[in-house]
Amino acid sequence: MSMLEFRTQGYNPYAVKYSPYHDSRIAVASSANFGIVGNGRVFALNLTSRGIEVEQTFDTNDAQYDLAWSEINENQLIVACGDGSIKLFDIGVKDFPVMNFHEHKRETFSVCWSPITKDTFISSSWDGSVKLWSPTRQHSLRTLPIGSCTYSTAFQPSNPSIVSAVSSDSQIRIFDLRTPASAKYHLTTMIPVHGGPATASSAAPLPQGLPPSQPAEVLTHDWNKYRDTVIATGGVDRVIRTFDIRNPAAGPLSVLPGHDYAVRRLVWSPHASNVLLSASYDMTVRLWDDPGAALPDAAAAAATPGHPVPPAVGRQLGVMNRHTEFATGVDWCLFGAGGWVASVGWDERVFLWDANMLLQGP
Repeated sequence: MSMLEFRTQGYNPYAVKYSPYHDSRIAVASSANFGIVGNGRVFALNLTSRGIEVEQTFDTNDAQYDLAWSEINENQLIVACGDGSIKLFDIGVKDFPVMNFHEHKRETFSVCWSPITKDTFISSSWDGSVKLWSPTRQHSLRTLPIGSCTYSTAFQPSNPSIVSAVSSDSQIRIFDLRTPASAKYHLTTMIPVHGGPATASSAAPLPQGLPPSQPAEVLTHDWNKYRDTVIATGGVDRVIRTFDIRNPAAGPLSVLPGHDYAVRRLVWSPHASNVLLSASYDMTVRLWDDPGAALPDAAAAAATPGHPVPPAVGRQLGVMNRHTEFATGVDWCLFGAGGWVASVGWDERVFLWDANMLLQGP
């Protein structure tokens, strides 16, 4: 399986993102000493005829856990740091961040830029909060309390007012910023990732071979780009699940078991409604077919408490096992034929490869 490779010498990557503007530009957030102690480094990389080359690097005093490209300036990106700060870097401005946002009291673990209005971004932290920011203002616009370590936050791809978060308490939370702040700080929906259907007595049978669900930390989630009420989650219990936020009590639409250790990052394809990629502490990146994508929209709504519908079981399309340490990040290229992805791991390696190659086997 042919792939391009880059080495982040001395730094262990935590996240990789393709530019929303260029298919040849990616950025990697990384940390010295696996993020335990020491500084961080952002690598802005260019894909050239000579291979992957460094366009710019930025160092931070603390580890880096996530990053997001600006949606309004092709040369800017934000980085989530271990000291609780978020730094905005500009590839044309060397060495120092052009903005520094620092309200989180513990590690900032996730950042996401609004893909629609493009004028805000969000962050989540181990301090148990999600914050909404403008890139031009020092202080946050809004704080959404979660109450437990919040590993991942995201904007719904089609509605700039809807924000999601997953956390160590095994819940998906959905916030609608249009609701009054007095009403639960904009919280509109909570879905227990490991709760199953609403009542245990009427629980749908679990697919064969799947262990009963126990609450476990949820480390990652992503919105489906084509079915804008569907979210995929992954975490410590190794199973990827998809949910429809219109029916929080129904339990998962589908389950995708297969990873041997925690699922660290997952991302839906921007090219197909049924395909997602995941990166895991088992050192693999896996490509999945989500059968829930084929279900009629009414299927989720039909799962009433008295008649639960068992989750569909996803199909693993292929495994990329070239990483030799935890696989920590994965992202899809928005452009081109529809298969190019980037993956990173604690082995100091960045791989660029065609996910379609997985369909032909390892």
